Amino acid sequence: MSVTTRGALPVAAYDVTVVGAGVVGAAIARELARLPLRVALVEASDDVGAGTSKANTAILHTGFDAVPGSLEARLVRDGQRLLTAYAAESGIPVEPLGALLVAWDAEQWAALPDLADKAVRNGYRAARIIPAEEVRAREPRLGPGVRGALDVPGESVICPWTTTLAYATQAVRAGVDLHLDCRVRSIAPGDPHILATTRGPLRTRHLVNAAGLYADGIDRLLGHADFTVTPRRGQLIVFDELARDLVRHILLPVPGALGKGVLVSPTVYGNVLLGPTAEDLDDKTATGSTAEGLALLREKGRRILPALLEEEVTAVYAGLRTATEHDDYAIRAHPAQRYVTVGGIRSTGLTASMAIAAHVVELLADGGLPVTGAREPAPVRMPNLGEAFPRPYRDARMIEVDPEYGRIVCHCERVTRGEIRDAFASTIPPASPDGLRRRTRARGGRCQGFHCGAAVRALFEEVRR
Repeated sequence: MSVTTRGALPVAAYDVTVVGAGVVGAAIARELARLPLRVALVEASDDVGAGTSKANTAILHTGFDAVPGSLEARLVRDGQRLLTAYAAESGIPVEPLGALLVAWDAEQWAALPDLADKAVRNGYRAARIIPAEEVRAREPRLGPGVRGALDVPGESVICPWTTTLAYATQAVRAGVDLHLDCRVRSIAPGDPHILATTRGPLRTRHLVNAAGLYADGIDRLLGHADFTVTPRRGQLIVFDELARDLVRHILLPVPGALGKGVLVSPTVYGNVLLGPTAEDLDDKTATGSTAEGLALLREKGRRILPALLEEEVTAVYAGLRTATEHDDYAIRAHPAQRYVTVGGIRSTGLTASMAIAAHVVELLADGGLPVTGAREPAPVRMPNLGEAFPRPYRDARMIEVDPEYGRIVCHCERVTRGEIRDAFASTIPPASPDGLRRRTRARGGRCQGFHCGAAVRALFEEVRR
């Protein structure tokens, strides 16, 4: 297995190269790892899942509200089933909370029957409309004016960081080469394609473009202009773990033209999320929060769950979704070029990731990729980051065997020296303190590293030396 962060790339051509190590690219690499092929996964940043995949609402969707008959609807439905099983096998924390799509006025209440019918057309038959009295009994802290809700019991929350890392870890252990800090600058199409990267040339017979926000740019390097990515910023507020008892379900709004709107949702880490906004931008690097965006979220949150606004804010962050001019995923196969584009993968991409991967491999086969001899990669078991599941600091048996699991470094998130040590010794170790946070939750709590930052940084630098 190989993870590289610097130096020249291999001279020999790969059978397949996947550009972009977000959740979808990593899932595709994992699916390709089942085949006896030379596969590369290249990523412009210093870690997997460091772009859009790290900054989302982390909902494992049922697909009840997708466009019926669309590719997205099918892949979300299949992906939800696949990822639920994979998470259970791999130790990825999932909490099946269910969702309430809350109607606050007559117009939204009138829209619920169509949404219930859409769920049925998408093959999801468990959704039902419930009256205001039942909504209030289940969520007593909701603000005034509730008309009713669409109950969607199959919705869950999941850890997006661990999901991406699990895919990439399994792929690397099965023989995929992961090349980090490897930005694609230009492509000379051919047999093989020659990718000019920041670390030198890379040759590959088949190419998969899973570059997220930059997928349209990669597409144009191959001579295609099927879609344009417009970054859609979603700002979110993270409330302290003490707010967790205020909400029992994922509280969804009735969707509008720019997306599903502002929601309130618990996280697997024990926090509560409020957001996201939906702002179409020109800048694909504009991940900063704004006073206007946060004020809008507070206004929306005050109506949904007034008591939430009295709780302390742990963090604010923003992610950029890959919106396009199309209502569906922009997954395009170009068999003559041995090239597949995976673009326009919006917020449902986490849920659909495993089904997208299987679909992409089918498209590659149409372009001549040999897909015989598949075998299942060895399973992985990821460290648990979920608050509802056992963690090392409270596992007496783990601490008895290894006292480092009882030595807490980050007290807000109760992260131990043993977990930090394990992250550095893992198949894909963190390259930065932020990468360590996504693997352990260190520096992710209410003080945002004020108390533990120096200790965490010292451990990080000790390992780097």
